[in-house]
Amino acid sequence: MGDDADADAGTLDTDGPEPLDLIAFERELCRLPDVSVARLVADDVGRIIEAHIIAAPTKHPKQIVRDVQSVLLAEFGVELDRKVVSVVQLGDADLGGAPGDDRSGPARPSIVSIQGETNGLRSLVRVTLGDGDGEAIGSAQGSIATTARHRLVADATIDALRRLDPAAECLDVEHAQVVRVGASDVAVVTIVFVVPPNEQVVSGSAIVRANHDADAVARAVLDATNRRLPHFDS
Repeated sequence: MGDDADADAGTLDTDGPEPLDLIAFERELCRLPDVSVARLVADDVGRIIEAHIIAAPTKHPKQIVRDVQSVLLAEFGVELDRKVVSVVQLGDADLGGAPGDDRSGPARPSIVSIQGETNGLRSLVRVTLGDGDGEAIGSAQGSIATTARHRLVADATIDALRRLDPAAECLDVEHAQVVRVGASDVAVVTIVFVVPPNEQVVSGSAIVRANHDADAVARAVLDATNRRLPHFDS
């Protein structure tokens, strides 16, 4: 993975200097399960000269580069020179793991499925989480208003956490929304840990992949709680 561009670096299979929709490219690349962030840079003649990828350490970097090339070629007809692709692989600890994080502990909850249904002006969201011991379904009901949907997903995720781990009774959702950060949409949540007489507010975030807001909100809740909740188990 070098940073040098050559004359054959990524170009469009189109005639004329049509502008590249780099945001669309980056969003599609973030649909790859191992990729969390993608940033592309093009020159004035429609050639991608830099591709910066942040990925999980689950594959060899060469395979991630091949995946990136395949997505751009298959979806957009763009041939990308592998030499302009730079891959950085970060694990949870690199992304801000709490000091003393016990990575040999029990399996952390993960998302199994998210389902939603509407009935008139009401909406019901069900989130299923799983860990090493089983699965639990959490639910939340509320308005179908656009402003309420992210909160419902976050509430349903917390409800599922409570069913998996009694220690999660101390959790409540303070806020959940999706915001624009640079070229990406990012789900951001704040969660309150209540241990009377104290309350501690923590935050979590997750990149929105392929416009799947609900998935990102649920992952943001887990990002806020997964590293801290084990410390509340008695």
